[in-house]
Amino acid sequence: LPMAFKDVNARRHIGLQQLSSLALAGRTLLGPMKSCKFIVDESTNQSTLICSAVGLIENLDLTSAAGQLLNETIQAQNKEFKTGMSTLLFLVGAWSNAVLECLQQNVPVSAIVSVMSEGLNSCCERVQCLQISIHDANKELCSGSVRPDAFQSNTCQTGHDSIHPEENPQIFLYFQKDISAPEEVIPVNSCSHQEDYCNFNKCLVSPLAGFGSVASLVEPAGDKSTSVISGSRVIVSSCNKQKLTHSRYFSTLGKSHFSSQQGNFQRYFSGQAADPCECYGLGHLAMALSHGNHTNMKLLQSIVAYQQEKAECSGSSQFNIAEIVTCCLVGLPESYSCVSPGFVTLVSPEQATVIKHFEDKPLRILLMDGDLTEQYRHLGFNRPCNVRTVLEHPSLQEGRAGDLWLSSMLDILISFEVNLILVKGNVCENLMERCIAKSILVIGSVTRDVLCALAAVTSAQPVTYLTQLNASCVGSGAQVELWKACNERAMDLGEFVPVRINMRGIPLLTAVLTTAVAPKMQLIEDQFWTLMYRLHHALKDEKVFLGGGAVELLCLSHIQMLAEQPLQPANKNAVKEFHNPWLAASAAEYKSVVLQALASGWKQYLSVVMCNAAEAASELEACTSVDHHLKKAADCGSPSAYILKEFRRGDLLRGGSGPFADRREDLKVYDNVTAKTEAWRRALDLVLLVLQTDAEIITGPKRTQLLNSHVSSEFMFL
Repeated sequence: LPMAFKDVNARRHIGLQQLSSLALAGRTLLGPMKSCKFIVDESTNQSTLICSAVGLIENLDLTSAAGQLLNETIQAQNKEFKTGMSTLLFLVGAWSNAVLECLQQNVPVSAIVSVMSEGLNSCCERVQCLQISIHDANKELCSGSVRPDAFQSNTCQTGHDSIHPEENPQIFLYFQKDISAPEEVIPVNSCSHQEDYCNFNKCLVSPLAGFGSVASLVEPAGDKSTSVISGSRVIVSSCNKQKLTHSRYFSTLGKSHFSSQQGNFQRYFSGQAADPCECYGLGHLAMALSHGNHTNMKLLQSIVAYQQEKAECSGSSQFNIAEIVTCCLVGLPESYSCVSPGFVTLVSPEQATVIKHFEDKPLRILLMDGDLTEQYRHLGFNRPCNVRTVLEHPSLQEGRAGDLWLSSMLDILISFEVNLILVKGNVCENLMERCIAKSILVIGSVTRDVLCALAAVTSAQPVTYLTQLNASCVGSGAQVELWKACNERAMDLGEFVPVRINMRGIPLLTAVLTTAVAPKMQLIEDQFWTLMYRLHHALKDEKVFLGGGAVELLCLSHIQMLAEQPLQPANKNAVKEFHNPWLAASAAEYKSVVLQALASGWKQYLSVVMCNAAEAASELEACTSVDHHLKKAADCGSPSAYILKEFRRGDLLRGGSGPFADRREDLKVYDNVTAKTEAWRRALDLVLLVLQTDAEIITGPKRTQLLNSHVSSEFMFL
């Protein structure tokens, strides 16, 4: 991003300025109310719509060393947690500016590194009081919910899969009263001839139904409810208020469909005989982790309900993210998003014609753990010695050898009566055409999790090459059909056709994500997986943080308290750590300055989140609100007690004059523990790494030579 570095001052620390400039581009991505960005390629004038830190970094031209390090740091966070990248990006920029200010005040690099690292470690220990166990959070969130009134309207017509309230009133899910919009109950897409775990009801919730037309305000059902968190003495108030549907381009159009929600899901709570809110499994926790994303929240609640039913029958994990896949359909309204048992994927129209021959027939299935091409060799393959390669990739249309390979592979498939082939990698186009002519369906680019799930239920054994195929490797029982939406119509999206592979006992669930706006598809999928991994990591940690800025506010209060402590002489442990009495004394002398710089990062974080969430009209107003809370926390004598009290009341970091101050909705919000703290550590580690790397270069053995050169003005000597 050339424009990002236009304000870089050559006399200051170049690497830190570059980090700050790159992070500045992601300020609007912070918090639950993210703003999309268009990244334009100046050479081609093509643009990309992004709404995540990962998308931003991946689409920037990162030619500098600092930019490459930032990219690697964000990718590492994304690979491990799938959440916390926007926080990481923002703190990198905030703390880079903080370190630059310290350097301007002639603070030694060793003091900056030592005090900032010590301050962050102290923060991580201090905020442990804001953790709550999953058991307590889930239990008390449920106990505070109230059964909603039934909504009256027409249900979606679903043909043979539909289950109407008047026919079976016990199949509909209960949702807690503080959901802002009523849901449209639509079916889990499945064939009538197939059964799912424990005859699980096939009605799940369409996540976007109930949202009004353009820029409409949706009135919630129900009134105020209160949840008492006994483990941390926290009471969360939930008050339903109006919710604004934003941009006309990104809002769901169409009429709101309401349906009566009846049934009893008390059994979903891990052996509890009575559940006050009659909800299911981890539904309330999913809502608390969604941070207001109602679309994906309801998809996740549907997934949790299905997997909970399966877990009761099989004794497996309550939530298994490895059994969840996505299928993205562009061209359908977002109200068509749903959860389907089995594996939903996209195929070409030519492949879809083969499916007509498979209706109501159990298929013989083959799984391939690699590419289905003549040139493919498995990882670790050693070519024979004393062989000279004349042509690496011969054309299959010109050479007789290629035709022989195609014929032999097709003969193998026909001899074992294979109908369906799922391939992990790429598929030879010529072989696929011949398979279509023989009514054999071949699907490529299938993930390993899907192959493992199908292998478990079909008894198929994955093979690397077709020449390894024998009778025991071929599975049976799979069924393929065209995927059908809630109106019982098969979808033909032109270039691709969605199909569904299913069979009795399959653990896979496919979240079918739809949108009519093609550039928005990646955003929807990213948001979906972010929520999935939030719940996954919450269960893995077995604890969550109180959200809504509570943790960051306590960090800010704690750091400021440490900075205001009177200066003390360096102790023996500090001298031993630095191996030099002067360095220890330096760290103590500059401790207040460095800690205030560290605290400025938290303050900027809270201010920007408030502005992005429209809780404050300006960043100045947001800073004033944060300062007000800090003063009241200090006067209280116990900042953590004050923060818990404000969290109970729902007034934590709530602005009073923002454009939506009178329409805000009090939500129970939680954050991941490990993902959040690791984002903090990675951000600070990156800033300190860039700081020390450049410092070592500048203060190296050629310092005198640089001082006497004509380019000495371009460096800042430390």
